[in-house]
Amino acid sequence: MSDSILRLHDCPARPWKNGLGRTRELSVAPHGAGMDDFLWRVSVAEVDSAAPFSAFPGIDRTIVLLEGDGFTMTLDDGRTHALTEPFVPFAFPGEAQVAVTLAGGATRDFNLMVRRGRARGRVAVWRQPADARLQTNTVLLYCARGRLEVGDAMLQPGDAWLPDATAPVRLQLTPGAVVLAVDVQPAG
Repeated sequence: MSDSILRLHDCPARPWKNGLGRTRELSVAPHGAGMDDFLWRVSVAEVDSAAPFSAFPGIDRTIVLLEGDGFTMTLDDGRTHALTEPFVPFAFPGEAQVAVTLAGGATRDFNLMVRRGRARGRVAVWRQPADARLQTNTVLLYCARGRLEVGDAMLQPGDAWLPDATAPVRLQLTPGAVVLAVDVQPAG
């Protein structure tokens, strides 16, 4: 069980693709894939300046504010989105040029990237014990707040778990917990 638990603090901070920020990659499929050949990728980014997002043509992105005041995203199609409420997923195309205006200080956000045409992904937010149900296409659970019991292991904020689809496991959220469940399925 502990082999499938990932701790954010064990993931090295790396520069964004455009070099203007930092991210910690939690998991990528296939294992060891790079920026040009991943099917899906989950990371946690630190945004401490109004740097534009890196472009990822052909990638569908979902972002979720974890900590901080957040920021306003201005996309090149004229849309704006205030990413200022924690734990509310926002999806957008990876090729979009995105300018950022910070709402306050530094923030931390959760990111799912999925290769368009090959897979579809979503981030579900679990807040109640009844939400804690794995789907057949759940690839990762991220403990954003509180604690999550996974079998005999306890996940703290910043911990993630990679489910093994072959083994049933008991999941239990502690009161006030928030878990982000990443589901990825083949396109088509």
